[in-house]
Amino acid sequence: MIIGLEGTVEKKEPTSLHINVNGVVYEVFVSVNCSSKITENKVKLNITHIIREDAQSLYGFIDINEKKLFDTVIKINGVGPKVALAICSTFTPSSFAQIVTSKDISMLKRVPGIGPKGASRILVELSGFVIDSDGENSSNSSAMLEASLALESLGFKKDIVSKVLNSCKSTNTSDLVKESLKLLQK
Repeated sequence: MIIGLEGTVEKKEPTSLHINVNGVVYEVFVSVNCSSKITENKVKLNITHIIREDAQSLYGFIDINEKKLFDTVIKINGVGPKVALAICSTFTPSSFAQIVTSKDISMLKRVPGIGPKGASRILVELSGFVIDSDGENSSNSSAMLEASLALESLGFKKDIVSKVLNSCKSTNTSDLVKESLKLLQK
């Protein structure tokens, strides 16, 4: 499994790159946002390697949050790599997280290949989607994610869990779960 590439850009298009890595040239599909960030010949990309019956495809990302967004979205039924890449091209990870939080179907329908049904399915599946920001908040967001998963495994619905967790003041997982359970009992 290929998880990263570092090499020289031989050909650059808005949604794909040809990268020469020690004499082997790889075709890597990228979002428009990622492509616009590549200004030099040398490049280092995080890769999602997708193997299908008829093809092997590489999808590259400079921003690790964009890779997380892509990997999360392609797990949704009916969303393939092309639509996931279109989402990454249309929105930054932080703006996409805002769209999911505010459940803005009209914004999500702007992505080529996503209609009203697809947009609502994506918003339902991804409620509670969080991106990692700087180091200090990443431990807090991972604690939120762990607490969310714990509460969902107890049978609480995602949307209720995310509302309750956002009102909590705790920062570690166990305290978040305890505080949330107290709020959910009321």
